[in-house]
Amino acid sequence: MKKININIVSVLFTLQALSLLTGTVYAKSMDSTIHDLQKQWAVANYETPEADIEKTFTQLIEKAEQTVKSYPQQAEPLIWNAIIVSTDAGKSGGLGALGKVKKARELLLEAEKINPNALNGSIYTSLGSLYYQVPGWPLAFGNDDQAEEYLKKALLINPDGIDANYFYADFLLDQGKKEAAVSYFNKALNAPARPQRPLADKGRRNEIQAKLKTINQ
Repeated sequence: MKKININIVSVLFTLQALSLLTGTVYAKSMDSTIHDLQKQWAVANYETPEADIEKTFTQLIEKAEQTVKSYPQQAEPLIWNAIIVSTDAGKSGGLGALGKVKKARELLLEAEKINPNALNGSIYTSLGSLYYQVPGWPLAFGNDDQAEEYLKKALLINPDGIDANYFYADFLLDQGKKEAAVSYFNKALNAPARPQRPLADKGRRNEIQAKLKTINQ
């Protein structure tokens, strides 16, 4: 009987270890999938020829939606689905873009309910950028006050991040506050590099330089 009890305990410890290992593999697998989406988004956004953009984003949205299904109740896939959909809206334009930005907002609000701090405040950076760039009522939900509230939340979570500073700077520029915008653009330009996202960093810095050049003209 003693031997049987020891075996039972051993089995229980083994099952517990396997359970913990499965959780670790699950997390790493999701992180790896998100990293792939990030890389593919950067290529689609910054390096894809205009003639191929529609097809590229259609395929990328399908991958993002599948990632959301594969990892339910996780904020990160929802955020990247929203980023990809909203970027596609900006690239494609037209009336169809309004439906896409509304979908992106829904995805971000769903992610916020799960984990508002996920991906260093990317929910609020993305929501803020949507609110100041889309039309207001009755066409869409654009609202500058709401945009500023979200963008400041993003900066509280990630004060030195390139995206948080870039989008707040761009919002300030949109508001005609050039001096303040330059300050935040420069802070974004000097943000710490993201080793796993060199193409995204390069593309964003090019956008910052272009904005600063426009201001200085």
